[in-house]
Amino acid sequence: MPNDKILRMEQLVRELNEASDAYYNGRAEQMTDYEWDQHFDELKALENETGTTLPDSPTQKVSEDTITGQKEEHEFAALSLAKTKQVSDLVKWAEERPIWISWKLDGLTLVVTYDNGKLTKVVTRGNGHIGTNITHLARSINGIPQTISYQGHTVIRGEAVISYDDFERFLMESGEDYANPRNLASGSLTLKDPDEVRQRHIQWIPFTLVYTEEDIVSWGARMAWLDAQGFTTVERELVEHPDEGSVEACLARFTAKVTSRKNPFPVDGLVVCYDDTDYAQTGSITGHHATRAGLAFKWQDESADTILKEVEWSCAASTISPVAIFQPVELEGTTVKRASLCNISECERLGIGGPGTQLSVIKANKIIPKVIKVTQSIGTFSVPNECPVCHAATQIVVSEASGTKTLHCTNPDCAAKQLRKLARFVSKEGMNIDGISEQTLSKFINLGWIAEYADIYELRSHILELSRMDGFGEKSASNIMRSIDKSREVEAHRLLYALNIPLCGLDVCKRLLSAYPLNDLVNEAIKLGDDLFATQTEPQDVFAHIDGIGHEKSAQFVLWFRNNRNLARYRRLLTKLTVTTPDVSASGDKCAGLTFVITGDVHHYKNRNELKAYIESQGGKVASAVSGSTSYLINNDVTSTSGKNKKAQQLGIPIISEDDFITQYATVPTTE
Repeated sequence: MPNDKILRMEQLVRELNEASDAYYNGRAEQMTDYEWDQHFDELKALENETGTTLPDSPTQKVSEDTITGQKEEHEFAALSLAKTKQVSDLVKWAEERPIWISWKLDGLTLVVTYDNGKLTKVVTRGNGHIGTNITHLARSINGIPQTISYQGHTVIRGEAVISYDDFERFLMESGEDYANPRNLASGSLTLKDPDEVRQRHIQWIPFTLVYTEEDIVSWGARMAWLDAQGFTTVERELVEHPDEGSVEACLARFTAKVTSRKNPFPVDGLVVCYDDTDYAQTGSITGHHATRAGLAFKWQDESADTILKEVEWSCAASTISPVAIFQPVELEGTTVKRASLCNISECERLGIGGPGTQLSVIKANKIIPKVIKVTQSIGTFSVPNECPVCHAATQIVVSEASGTKTLHCTNPDCAAKQLRKLARFVSKEGMNIDGISEQTLSKFINLGWIAEYADIYELRSHILELSRMDGFGEKSASNIMRSIDKSREVEAHRLLYALNIPLCGLDVCKRLLSAYPLNDLVNEAIKLGDDLFATQTEPQDVFAHIDGIGHEKSAQFVLWFRNNRNLARYRRLLTKLTVTTPDVSASGDKCAGLTFVITGDVHHYKNRNELKAYIESQGGKVASAVSGSTSYLINNDVTSTSGKNKKAQQLGIPIISEDDFITQYATVPTTE
């Protein structure tokens, strides 16, 4: 047997296992999904060629999370799925039987068990046979009810995920640095404090009913049964007659939701399973997977070769991150000319050189531009010794947990460190300034135009320069200025949210303002008297009496305003704004006692928030998810097959259009 092939197999086993360990346990990425798939396929081919399988080969075992805690053996093994990137393989596997296609959610698999209608345990997948019991965190994870109506023994498998929006919000509010939502989700479940986990907004989404005492042999019916129990299950679609045309059409619909970013959660492919669950159990079982339990479909990433122009070092919250600028290439129907290189360790791993280095790039999962390999390195990769924004000295920091090397500015007041805070400031929930993305803010910071919030309201002095910048133009510059001017009048709770006060989301801001007007709220925090900050009251006690605030949120709010620099910047910002306090008390009772869920586009109201405000002004409530307590689901696409529509139909909740709502509970709103 050729020794070089065995040596290569040993190398592949070691690298794949190390990469999987990092991936499943919330540490820094050691290789891309694209590289992992290539290495896995190479290892599988070598195993077939040599007839040898090495100990610990990832082709023979399930990748494992190593979350510490009480270990628990799974009642039903949680094996992984065989995978393909070819539609023809998928059609062949289907064997002309009805199949379901659903998201392959990119999070951490949890197995949840109920007995006598009560939650009895939550266990991580672990190695597929033994996982870690994290039942103590169940109340901190959305989507895991403590009770269900069914009284028998029930085992459900689902994915713990964090939405892109919640991921960005967490990074803004916490100042912590995670590579992606999956990294944050898996890292969060290692925490011991349930309150800390709750702040991560983890959502558990069931993707299969493993066991119930009910005799249900259709996978689709089993998922509908879970919906009826009150779970929010994975989005799915039935392909009754799976030939290449029908399968490709279904895959295209899912792919469009990925590329248009209409799917709120991270995914790394799709899952295909038989509707006939009895037939699905007839396949053979290996240490790695059951052949008919399901099939993972992963997109065939389109790669392109290009030439590196330069490595640009860009501000990104607490780090200075390298970005590859290369000759433009066409990928997935778009022109791509830049891709994040993440950190110094990733540059070293890839072997990034200087200008002229030859690269291969993809759009990972159809969305994110990514350098996957260096085909020829030219020149040397250099790390700047000064910050590109404030020109202070830089420092390379090595993470104790992962060994990842990142570059940091040593100046604590560097404007680059405010990027995520500025992004939250201009966000829709904050000051609602259209046309200014995080990338645009980064440019303004690097140009020295913005260092704090109030500087945004002085950007008009740079309008001529802005109109001449690549990617903008006169119309774009004018639109930005118009949006900035429009934001000068702002509701108090949005202003507070925009300030990035730790632990102060929109709900907290509204609760604080329900107890005090804005000026009184700030004065109470700092206790203005003869001497600034003269109060002897402990910060955790000032607002702890307000419902839903408590000691920790009170302390964060008070300490933020007792910081001299924060207070000075806040007061400067106030000189640019007109702050309003809308009357939130109910002005009528047309919706009293009713709970609505709103989904889809609205036509008569400016947006869903305006419709929500009207309902609340009429004594009603608006919830985010359909449940047994929902009175109506408002959706202008009444016949839609969306998850919310299906849930409403299953629970017998009326689905009404906006016109229906107006007929019964409102008049047509006037628009400007």
